[in-house]
Amino acid sequence: MISDASVNPRTSLGRVLADLGPTLLDLVHGRPERTDDVGGVVIHDPGDEVAYPPHALVLGVAVYGTEEIAGLLRALGERGAAALVVRGPVERDPALDEASAASGVALIALTQGASWSQLTALLRTLLTEGDVGEAGPESLGGVPSGDLFALANAVATLLDAPITIEDRQHRIMAFSGRQDEADQARVATVLARQVPDEYLRVLEGRGVFSELYRSDRPVRIAPATVKEGETALPRVAVAVRAGDEFLGSLWAAVREPLTPDRERAFQDAAKLVALHLLRHRAGADARHRLRADLVSTVLEGGAGAADALSRLGLVREPTVVMAMGLPAGAGDHAQVVADRQRLTSALGIHLDAVQPRSALALLGDVAYAVVPVPADPAAGRERAAQIATHFMERAGERARAAIGVGPVATDPSALGRSRTGADRALRVLLSRRTGRRVAAIDDVHVDALLLEMRDLAALHGDGLLGPVARLAAYDAEHRSHLVGTLRAWLDAFGDTVAAAAQEFVHPNTFRYRLKRVTEVGRIDLGDPSVRFALMLQLNLMAPDGPVTRQNRTSEQA
Repeated sequence: MISDASVNPRTSLGRVLADLGPTLLDLVHGRPERTDDVGGVVIHDPGDEVAYPPHALVLGVAVYGTEEIAGLLRALGERGAAALVVRGPVERDPALDEASAASGVALIALTQGASWSQLTALLRTLLTEGDVGEAGPESLGGVPSGDLFALANAVATLLDAPITIEDRQHRIMAFSGRQDEADQARVATVLARQVPDEYLRVLEGRGVFSELYRSDRPVRIAPATVKEGETALPRVAVAVRAGDEFLGSLWAAVREPLTPDRERAFQDAAKLVALHLLRHRAGADARHRLRADLVSTVLEGGAGAADALSRLGLVREPTVVMAMGLPAGAGDHAQVVADRQRLTSALGIHLDAVQPRSALALLGDVAYAVVPVPADPAAGRERAAQIATHFMERAGERARAAIGVGPVATDPSALGRSRTGADRALRVLLSRRTGRRVAAIDDVHVDALLLEMRDLAALHGDGLLGPVARLAAYDAEHRSHLVGTLRAWLDAFGDTVAAAAQEFVHPNTFRYRLKRVTEVGRIDLGDPSVRFALMLQLNLMAPDGPVTRQNRTSEQA
């Protein structure tokens, strides 16, 4: 099936079916021409509250049976969804036809053998191609610039053969229609979006890739099989280059050798593919830069915040800022940078699934997300914390990141305050003052204030004063544990037995130490105001010693 971009808009449901079916998708019920613009991809989760963009394409990952599918079709119709994708095969049923017609939601089956993650990646690639540039479609060789699927279909028409476009790691960037006319190896490649390892080994053993890298002309490749009795078609491949840079390759599954005219056309097509790949790469870089600039403007909360929100495609509704960062000392610099980028990408995928109207950008060392939430402050804060917590649970213990959640911003001008709150909460989490990985500023406000008071003390050059200073000096000189004894006693609300257990000493030993605390520090522990002052100063101490400018600098490093 060949896509016509002039008939099917870039993000239309018809265009999605034209480019991904019948290899991946099969229309069971519905009229795809009703939807001119697919608003996004959403994974259906019956146990969570999912936000749906207009004309969403919904993936029903665990939806089976006529009754369940029909019920979801009707529910999605009320949310304005464009289509529901379920695992095939799906029997054609009058009840499903009626539910699809009544709801206006098309029912699509995902072929067996294809994974949901592969489909999600392909859909997002297809729906975001060419969305940077002029309002009108820029064209390269008569094909919308950066639209690799349309280009693959155009080359397939030229050669009368199914086409794939691969990157340098043999991953499928785009493919044409008619893949079902090729062989099992091609179908497996498209389904995995990656050339299977067993076929790569066969081709490498023949020296195919070495010849492909050296040659500017199409390379003829004999059928490659890995299983007994398997049949395969010959291939013709040509390198895609920009100057001396190898960008990828163009592959055609052919039944007969290409004529000289078609071989020249294939070689010329590789040059056009190179232009599109460069445009695709530049477009991705430009999108990231533009998105980062817009998110930065939104987070400032000034006069340009409303316009930036509009350009990001966020509706005017209450939002919350989430800030994700890694602790100091999480590894060498290169590893930290790689982990930060990996986690930011993972958070973006998570937000696309549960709250697709969110905007995310990595600004410096912190990834910021602007997430639409319910207007009620408590409900909005709970929803944002729930999204962040689910992400951290899925990321696992190896993800050493933490996420701070700011207060709900009811209008764009309040987003600056929400960002500040998220930053403050994140700092508390990274300071290891709590064992949590996610927290809203409301939940750690006192800890944030204590950290800021420590900053103020360091700024003024204030060290330890009064009783705590005397105890710290005594500990340093005599290698004793009077400061720790005082802290344990205060934390235990004066319960000597509990405090002794915390310090792993006998209660009598602890009582002796506590007596020395009162003597050395000249402290009256019976005075409530004295106890409060002691607790405050102990909390202002850096974890590894007194408040100093050096402590403050090392904490932020």
